[in-house]
Amino acid sequence: MLKDAGVRIDRKALIDAALRARERAYAPYSGFPVGAALLGESGNVYLGCNVENASYGLTWCAERTAIGNAIASGERRFVAIAIVAATPGPCAPCGACRQALVEFGEAIRVIMANVDGAIEEKTAGELLPEAFGPQALSKEGRNP
Repeated sequence: MLKDAGVRIDRKALIDAALRARERAYAPYSGFPVGAALLGESGNVYLGCNVENASYGLTWCAERTAIGNAIASGERRFVAIAIVAATPGPCAPCGACRQALVEFGEAIRVIMANVDGAIEEKTAGELLPEAFGPQALSKEGRNP
């Protein structure tokens, strides 16, 4: 177990939660269910799964669904996220999800896994170097 921002990160528990979320995915078009479990600084875990749409551009990724669930619950600071899918190797987040994660901190640990147990871990900043984030906005353009 790892400790970050005073919160214990139990990788196995986070991956197991992402696997459970994956079972709830709505993926009738791709047949590619993805699950995510986001750990907030509060210690709470927020689940997400992909939700597809016939208009493919409106599809929600599991990672962004988890972020939305956390935000709707009042959480704003995150420690780690686990992402799981049936991929040959660990499932990495898409570019849009990488951008969504760095919005909340480049230090967020991203635990990428597959259903066969392969695991890789990086930070959000490592996955999206030189990211455009809140620090790039002028004071006038930033929300308080």
